Amino acid sequence: MQHIFVENFLEILRNSDVDLKENFELEVNPKFLDQKGKNWLQEVFEDLGGEGKNPLLEKLKFDWKINRFLFLFDFHLHFNRYRLTSFRSDLYREMNFPFVDAQRRLCRTYEKECLKAGMQSRIWNGPPIAQTWFGAASEPGDFSGNGAPGWKLQAYNDVQIDLQTRIHGYKLVRLSPYETIMTGGSLKRLDQLLVNPNEEQQQMLLNWFMRKLA
Repeated sequence: MQHIFVENFLEILRNSDVDLKENFELEVNPKFLDQKGKNWLQEVFEDLGGEGKNPLLEKLKFDWKINRFLFLFDFHLHFNRYRLTSFRSDLYREMNFPFVDAQRRLCRTYEKECLKAGMQSRIWNGPPIAQTWFGAASEPGDFSGNGAPGWKLQAYNDVQIDLQTRIHGYKLVRLSPYETIMTGGSLKRLDQLLVNPNEEQQQMLLNWFMRKLA
């Protein structure tokens, strides 16, 4: 379903006059990351249980780009205790990311949804390198031990994306299926509206989206 939501949103944008670039990739310039940034990433890495020197992404991928705005649609796997831990970093106090407070609330509220989507071993354990950095996984769903190295890697990479987009001169907008929009006299979740939006709903979603570019 996730790709359907993204595709339906992209279809709305394709029919507008925005300068849309889909599946945008940003090559990371390591020279842009100063010592403070390195310290922030190392701190988050260690807070998540990482051992050794923290790894750095070389390329970032986004659902779409409009001018200097980069967009990511965060689904269930992004909202859990590890992402919440990452938000404790001084990075989020010293730099202003408009989505932080909302994402903190989603991490506290929707971890059960993350569990439903993220207990498969390939997600819970993550790629082999995740256990090299974050230790061996507990049994799926068990947080009493080391928990989920795959989830930890996702949270750490989200922090890298937040920081690197900013220092490369972009503004990152994170969307989630849990966002609510007032329509027809009631609040509707974004994922509900994107299943099969009619023409009126498409225009409403476009208007809502364009306000994010203001």
